[in-house]
Amino acid sequence: MTDDMILTVVMGSRAYGLETEASDTDRRGVFVAPTAAFWRLEKPATHRDGPLPEQFSWEVERFCVLALEANPTALECLWSPMVEAITPAGRRLRELRRAFLSERARQSFAGYADSQFRRLDPDAPKWKQAMHMIRLLLSGLHLIRHGEPLVQVGPYRDRLLAIRRGEVPWAAVDAWRAELAAEVDTAGSVLPGRPDRERVEEFLVGVRKEHL
Repeated sequence: MTDDMILTVVMGSRAYGLETEASDTDRRGVFVAPTAAFWRLEKPATHRDGPLPEQFSWEVERFCVLALEANPTALECLWSPMVEAITPAGRRLRELRRAFLSERARQSFAGYADSQFRRLDPDAPKWKQAMHMIRLLLSGLHLIRHGEPLVQVGPYRDRLLAIRRGEVPWAAVDAWRAELAAEVDTAGSVLPGRPDRERVEEFLVGVRKEHL
């Protein structure tokens, strides 16, 4: 972990419990740019790749904006069961995770899944993509009903891996997708109408002060 990182987690198939022998280790993280760097005309990067393979990180402000918008990847990072490295600021960010939640997640998870669905060719579907489309809907539905995304897929593992292997007919996959999408649209929600932007901003200002 580089010196400016406050959080590094494993995401992707290994975090979801859907890994195979060929699976990569996907890492996501949050770093903090020096506060003084924002005083210049050229602002710090909002994200970066590496240094490890399949690693992608956001600058803390960009991450907070995405999470407030209910970006599925950002929210799931906050619930990843596989935390590789964390600082005190990273712990505060994880402890703050429910402040990012809002009803907006209903549209964001459904929208990302629908975008994946539209890119799938029913005559020659990419089965891994189809599996993750279903997983995303399951995660969003769990978030709406229980207040946290479903990262570890648990009892859905075998069914999802069967989709990935191409063992489930496309019609059955599409029917499950349509059923889940309808549930996401209509399910009773425990989520607040809006996120707690004030608490998130308080956290961000505190981090900026620490990195002066």
